[in-house]
Amino acid sequence: MKTLVILHGWKSSPEKWVAVKGEIAKAGIKVIIPDLPGFKNPLSKPWNLDDYALWFHSFVASQNISQFYLLGHSFGGRMAIKIASKNPQNIQAVILVSSAGIKRVIGFWKKIVMRIAKGFRILNRFSLLRRFFYKFIVRQTDYVNTSGHLTETFKNIINEDLEPRLKEIKLPVCLVWGKADKITPLSDAHIMKEKIANSQLFEMDGIGHAPYLENPKALARLILDFIC
Repeated sequence: MKTLVILHGWKSSPEKWVAVKGEIAKAGIKVIIPDLPGFKNPLSKPWNLDDYALWFHSFVASQNISQFYLLGHSFGGRMAIKIASKNPQNIQAVILVSSAGIKRVIGFWKKIVMRIAKGFRILNRFSLLRRFFYKFIVRQTDYVNTSGHLTETFKNIINEDLEPRLKEIKLPVCLVWGKADKITPLSDAHIMKEKIANSQLFEMDGIGHAPYLENPKALARLILDFIC
């Protein structure tokens, strides 16, 4: 029996993938979706991407999985890229769905605004003002929605540029992207397609960053077409 391991996004959960899991299971494929550390249960210290990769290998060992397909969405895609480029043992192929990993170039004015923000300690005291600032000025809501060790973990994660690792992935890779994705734009998919030698890209019309919620049946069909 084929096995698919799905790594969900930042502060997401396996429950959000139930519809996709159900469709794929109909084809006789075993689907495993672990709860990624730090979201339901707090971390004991800040983690980086290497920590998540080490956790993943321990998880796979605990499940006695000999071979599997690996799917990563958004933050889970970061994990999948790191794992597939560094320790691809037992992985048959990789599916990246709206994956993060391409580091953003911060423009001049955004740098100025972010420096000013550091001087406004009031932002840390008034949550509504702080949320408004990060959402509409900095355009980064994941950071403001974190707390405790997860805040430093988030910084560690986004500060790692995974683009140089893409060329190290030798496995077959399927890229699935919503054309309307504004969080990890389609341009990121084209960069990954160019850098990963054995890759193919499928673009989903009218879909944003969460195809597993927006059109789970269509996403499941693309996954099955790739691994079957």
